[in-house]
Amino acid sequence: MNIFESTVLTKAEVTRDSELAKTVIARGIIFDMTQTAEDAVLRPRNPGAFGQGLRAALAARVAHLAGDDTLAAHYLEDAGDYAALTDPDETGATPWLEVIIKFVDKNANHTRDVVAEDVAALQNEGISDADIVRLCELVAFLAYQARVIAGLRLMQETTT
Repeated sequence: MNIFESTVLTKAEVTRDSELAKTVIARGIIFDMTQTAEDAVLRPRNPGAFGQGLRAALAARVAHLAGDDTLAAHYLEDAGDYAALTDPDETGATPWLEVIIKFVDKNANHTRDVVAEDVAALQNEGISDADIVRLCELVAFLAYQARVIAGLRLMQETTT
């Protein structure tokens, strides 16, 4: 894949002919690694309890909560039956989804307020420790990705 086809660069609208292109090319490994991380978090070989549709919906929700509707729309395309979860007012149709949504929202918006009881609530719904780690990885990656995209957009504004 060409780095200019990566999610970060396409959603930040950085193109090969932009002012920012030289900087991006010089740091191409960062964008390659970011795309690799996205693939690992959104489309892992072992998804555990969270399939592709749910992961995409949670990614769209976190992007939406971060104020990036373009990135949210990108992930919404793969959300399938879970598309409704991208709405911040949606709390989930089952107790299992409700606890996941509550944890994702808190982890995305108030990370330092996550406490042992929040993890215990996930465990009480039968979510394994490995899946809790997967959920945290997803939220952490989206926070990183949204910030990188926002930074690139700002850099583009200053070069145009």
